[in-house]
Amino acid sequence: MTRFWITLDEGVDLVFRALKEAKGGEIYVSKIPSYKVTDLAKAINPEVKLKEVGIREGEKLHEVMITEEDSLFTYSYNGYYIIYPHFDWWDSERHFTKGGNLVTEGFRYASDSNNQWLSEEEMRHRLQSIDIVN
Repeated sequence: MTRFWITLDEGVDLVFRALKEAKGGEIYVSKIPSYKVTDLAKAINPEVKLKEVGIREGEKLHEVMITEEDSLFTYSYNGYYIIYPHFDWWDSERHFTKGGNLVTEGFRYASDSNNQWLSEEEMRHRLQSIDIVN
């Protein structure tokens, strides 16, 4: 299993950015690193004995933040994406945030195919900074 890693500060920064820039209806998505759940367990306890138990009902193997269908309305910015609404009433000429580039059709932003990955050591360091691991 893979997941995205976002800090509280990164989440708050994205919310403030959206509050400042958004015109209504946009979805802001941070560009953040992924990690393997097994690597997180090892970062917390390097001596852990892992046992594969399979996926539970309702669980996902990977997180998907932007689907292929959303790629038609998604623009990439420095550090984040914006998925723009595609309603008749939404005027993209007037409401578009400048400086972004349309992602390629079929683009998918998911934790398993991300280009940023955290190592066990990087996770251990991040966990230490919030007093989760000694």
